[in-house]
Amino acid sequence: MTTFGIDLGTTYSCIAYIDETGRPVVAKNMVGQDTTPSVVYFETPDNVVVGQDAKASAKLFPDQVVSLIKRQMGKQFEMDFHGVKHTPETISALILKELARAASEYVHQEVRDVVITVPAYFGVAEREATRNAGKIAGLNVLNLIPEPVAAALHYGTLTAEGDATILVYDLGGGTFDTTVVRMQGGDVQVVCTDGDHRLGGADWDERIADYLLQGFLDANLGSEAADNEDFLQELALAAEDMKKALSTTRSRRHNMRFGGATAQVELTREKFEELTEDLLTRTFDITERTIEQAGAQGVTSFDEVLLVGGSTRMPAVAEGLRKRFGFEPKLHDPDLAVAKGAAQFALIESIKIRLPGEEGGTAAPSEEAVAQVAERIGMEPEKVRRLVGRRVAAVVPRAFGVKVLDDVAGGEERFSISHVLKANTPLPARPDPQRFCTAYPNQVAIEVEIWEQAGAVESPNLADNVKIGEGTITDLPPLPQGSPVDITFAMDELGTLSVHAVELQTKKDLTIEIRIEGLSEAQVNEAKAAIARYSTSG
Repeated sequence: MTTFGIDLGTTYSCIAYIDETGRPVVAKNMVGQDTTPSVVYFETPDNVVVGQDAKASAKLFPDQVVSLIKRQMGKQFEMDFHGVKHTPETISALILKELARAASEYVHQEVRDVVITVPAYFGVAEREATRNAGKIAGLNVLNLIPEPVAAALHYGTLTAEGDATILVYDLGGGTFDTTVVRMQGGDVQVVCTDGDHRLGGADWDERIADYLLQGFLDANLGSEAADNEDFLQELALAAEDMKKALSTTRSRRHNMRFGGATAQVELTREKFEELTEDLLTRTFDITERTIEQAGAQGVTSFDEVLLVGGSTRMPAVAEGLRKRFGFEPKLHDPDLAVAKGAAQFALIESIKIRLPGEEGGTAAPSEEAVAQVAERIGMEPEKVRRLVGRRVAAVVPRAFGVKVLDDVAGGEERFSISHVLKANTPLPARPDPQRFCTAYPNQVAIEVEIWEQAGAVESPNLADNVKIGEGTITDLPPLPQGSPVDITFAMDELGTLSVHAVELQTKKDLTIEIRIEGLSEAQVNEAKAAIARYSTSG
């Protein structure tokens, strides 16, 4: 059975597979396009529209259309449509369901086994929510892969060059990542990554929409256009078109009409770049942090700088990278590279599954096993052998730690976060246990709170972190203050975090597997049944 790679994007999504010649191919949607807007229109209680028609419906039915849902992944967030509550997982599942439906018609077979991409800087909650969205859509999620890793994987198959160190600058519709990747003998190893999952092309669109609105209001004093949702939706759609046009033209005009009043606003590329200069600077600041992190690990130069994501078509991106860093960036199939790389990774994962016991083992797969898999998937045995030996390794996306008591001053307790698992540690990761101790005299229980870095850089301040899990060691004898407790963090290749805490006097312990405080397995199954009742169209 064919496996598929899905780029589940903030503004656009794409699905790809490997054809019989070994090439990655995009499965076009129902209107013949490579990419599908990540927009959902809840038309009726039992029918949803996904894609371009949903995006066009935003102007007429703004309260029934959802976009940019990826920015809510991992959050406790609900929306109500036709009396039914939806989460970011269920809305994303509808996008995945439509992608799978269209792809199945394109390739004339069921879409079942998939790899879904995530921003490199997504944390545990966002990754788990993405995995659950795939399950709710009725898909078998083989794995998740960071978007820049997928792009690098695709790049590695297109070039005949040998080993290379690559900086991937990935500016998508709603997220931004920079990642340093080593390509060695076909393997892909992430060196470090950084990013902002609330910064993307949609923010550039918003600046244009604000500029158009202000131009209309300046020309029509006293207008109530700013309070009209339909008018604002129209500006949002026009803003994206203007942004794309300004990548190839020097200026663009837009005509607006509201309540009998009209206005024409011109936007030049120079003015557009002035309006969004701070956004671009934020991406360059993150890029600089990534370069510094790579330098600390011995990487001082890059063989290629790849531009990934549709928003990297803006001329200011390449120009700014040249000016600030001296790079000569290469635009690398910006809209499709991630999905194509994910399709290649999906094929690798499916082969490893079909050769049980080979992954992580020391013995090479037998000739018979390789031949059986090769025949089943229609591929040359030697290529199967190469793929099963290929390694794709990511890093810990953010720092993780525990909440600790700093001191008690004036009767007030002050807490901070002590990070145990550091960002950019290669996966799988299991650093040595870290010693903590009880905070109070006569403790009979030890609460362990797991926190994840939420800010741009690691910080001990509670406000710069988010709680993602907890557990308690109970039924302890009264312990003196300062009794030792060892805590071990571990994260596997799939990004699953587990924490083991042991009180050293009694040897009582606690294991917390952070599958996140999101949807339970029962809730996922319930959502899956609910989503299955919807008819989707694109």
